[in-house]
This record gives sequence, C-alpha cells and structure tokens, in this order.
Amino acid sequence: MPEPPPPPPPAGPASTGTPREDRSGELDLSDLTETADRLQTAIGAVVEGKPEAIELALTVLFAEGHLLIEDVPGVGKTLLAKCIARAVDCSVRRIQFTPDLMPSDVTGVSVFNQESRQFEFRPGGVFANVVVGDEINRASPKTQSALLECMEERQVTVDGTTYQLESPFMVVATQNPIEMEGTYPLPEAQRDRFMARLSMGYPSASAELDMIDTHGAYTGLDALEPVTDAAHMTKLIGLVRSVYVSDAVKQYAVALSSASRNSPELRLGASPRATLHLVRASKAWAALDGRDYVLPDDLQALAAPVLAHRLLPTAEAQIGRREAAQVVTDLVQHVPVPEGHPRA
Repeated sequence: MPEPPPPPPPAGPASTGTPREDRSGELDLSDLTETADRLQTAIGAVVEGKPEAIELALTVLFAEGHLLIEDVPGVGKTLLAKCIARAVDCSVRRIQFTPDLMPSDVTGVSVFNQESRQFEFRPGGVFANVVVGDEINRASPKTQSALLECMEERQVTVDGTTYQLESPFMVVATQNPIEMEGTYPLPEAQRDRFMARLSMGYPSASAELDMIDTHGAYTGLDALEPVTDAAHMTKLIGLVRSVYVSDAVKQYAVALSSASRNSPELRLGASPRATLHLVRASKAWAALDGRDYVLPDDLQALAAPVLAHRLLPTAEAQIGRREAAQVVTDLVQHVPVPEGHPRA
C-alpha cells in the first residue's frame, strides 16, 4: 500500500525567510511601525525638539539609503547620527573627516605581512552596518570620492579585489555649510548618492531649556539602549521593498524629476537615481504610516529633502535668492497629480 502523505506542519510562527514570503499582511507591517515608534521615542529622548528630522532619518534608514545632515556647528548633527547608530544593535564605525584623511583610511589598505610573506587586507572605516562620517566636507575631494563605490554598490575594491559590505549598510554624514572655513564642496556625484538631506535648525526656546535640564550634567546618549538589531532591520527593510507603487504614482515621480530638468531656474536637474531614491523613500514613508501602498502625498512630502540637494540653481535664481528647495516646492505645486489621487 502507498504510504500516507505526511501530516501538515503544526500552526505556529512562520519559518525564517524573507519578509515578503513569511509576512502575514498587517502583522508584519504593525511590527515595522512599532519598531519605528520605539526608535523615534529612543532617539527623541536624546535629540529633543526635532521629531521631523528623526522621522526623515528613520525613513532613509528603512529605505536603505544614506543620509546627509547639513547645518551650522552645535545644533546636534553628530548627536543625531550617533543616536541612529546606537539605537540599532549593529556594527558602527565613526570616521572623522579631516584635510589629512587618506582614501585608504576610509576603504582599507593591503599591508605586507613579514611572517606570512603575503599582503593582508586591513578593512577601513566603511566596514560596518552604520558609518558615521563627521564633517564629511572637511576632507579633500580625493578622500570624499572613496565613498562613491561603497555608497552605491555596497562594496569596496582595493588592489583589484572586491570586498562586500555588511547588510544593512547606511552612511550618515554631517557637514557644515560651505561658507564655513576649511570646507570643500561635495562633488555632484557624491551628493547624488545621498538619498536625502536634512537641516537640523536651531531648537525652540522650550526645547533648549529642556536640553539644559536633561543634558546639563551628562550626555543622554550614554543612556540610549538599542531598540532593534541588524537581523531584524534586514527583515523590516525587505518588508518595505514589497510596498506597492502603482503605475500612476511611478509616472508622477518621473514627471517631478522631468520638471526639474526642464526648469529655467535650474542648470542641473534631478538624475534618474534621484527618481529611484524618491520612490524608495516614499515606500518607507508609507510603511511608517502603516500603509502597504504609496500615495502621491508621500512623494510630495519627500520631494524637497530627496531632490533639493542634487539640484544646481542658475545664476539668475541665485541672484534672486531662490534656493533649490523653493524651486522643488513650486514644481510640486505645478506638476499635475495622477487622476484618482486628489492633491492633499
């Protein structure tokens, strides 16, 4: 007689696998929003009065992007970057960019071992899950270019050998305004690899008073405990990838980028990479809002932080004190929203 079929597996937690395969709809999405809320609460306890900046930083984290934090010294740029790194229990490296920093200090170098009579590779600062690049525009363009390959392809090539970076991988870089002394402008190719740029700004008077009471005697960063780990973050990032984007929303993203390329106020518009980053960031933005689909409102909310730092205004726009973010805001108002999606 033929053997009976094996009994079905007992009900219980889903087996390990990619989040797209084992997620049960809202259960995993609620797990993502719960983790994001805990991250925002933990970081917000240290970086006070900046919920919008923290929300954008977490969006970039879940979208597998890189974040550029730009503002004057002393407003908490490095503190926010270090809080993001500490809130996730993963490998973290901090690189202090200085004029004498060499590219090999960032990527790594091959060193000759006298005992084995062979060259051995010693990893640089980018071999970590979260890389904090402090004052990135104080290093020379030659050193800045060492980040190009690892930020885009998540790998490092040294002496003809390619080394894969850990996953997840995120660069959180801070920079001072270019008018500050001892700074170099970031090349266009470097800025284009950052998914979003945010500005901290000065805190309100009440937030600054709370800061004095909270951090007057000690640094709140010391009390920040990890909220999640790298393995859990990888699963949640996989969940963000599966967020649905309709054809109409994709066409809307392309229309926004195309409008920047045709704007008379810009001499350099958004690149195709910018369009991809806008869609990927919108997926994470929607997931953090508890949705598994993207709306045009998501693209509108992220258009300025994702696109503005890649654009170059014309001389006439600069004379008129028109910043790239203002131009992007105007483009959002004029580009038609897809039918069936009313403007927010």
